[in-house]
Amino acid sequence: MIIRRCSAALLFFVCLRAAMGQTYKIDPAHSKIAFSVPHLLGTARGEFHKFNGSIVVDREHPERSSVTATIQVASIDTQIPRRDTHLLSADFFDAARFPTITFRSRSVRRSGMDTGDIAGDLTLKGVTRPLTLRVKLVTPVAGDDLPGRTRWVVTSEPIGRKDFNLMFGGTAESISGIGQQVTPAIQIEAARE
Repeated sequence: MIIRRCSAALLFFVCLRAAMGQTYKIDPAHSKIAFSVPHLLGTARGEFHKFNGSIVVDREHPERSSVTATIQVASIDTQIPRRDTHLLSADFFDAARFPTITFRSRSVRRSGMDTGDIAGDLTLKGVTRPLTLRVKLVTPVAGDDLPGRTRWVVTSEPIGRKDFNLMFGGTAESISGIGQQVTPAIQIEAARE
């Protein structure tokens, strides 16, 4: 009798978990959060090396899926240390006061067999604004040594620097040659918990 109750309870828990969706943890070692900004006659590029997040995927009801992510601002890397130091200063990210960038989804909508839109809130430098991410599922990683992993390519409309107070002070902004729009380029690989 006790065994039957335990089995029933276990079955209920497994079914409940399946109904709630599968949770994936972002793998920073195999993911990339990058960006580009027009600069003078070319393009300045960079990325963040430290970040984490969770993706809850409900395949039966995609609208119940969710995403949360946190980026460590101090991990910015534009391949020019002096520029990185300036970006971390109060002129731009003010990393001492605002050490993280966060994204939290509010809704998920499937737009195709392997694509969807994730509407959420981006918080950067103490400012929160809506942002919609367009996601595309890439063929899951194959092989018995890497079970339960998935890959996503994520894009969005360019993000305005002014919207998040990422501006030079005074007249320096007008002569800096840095464009106003930042274009994210994100590749996510996540492992199922």
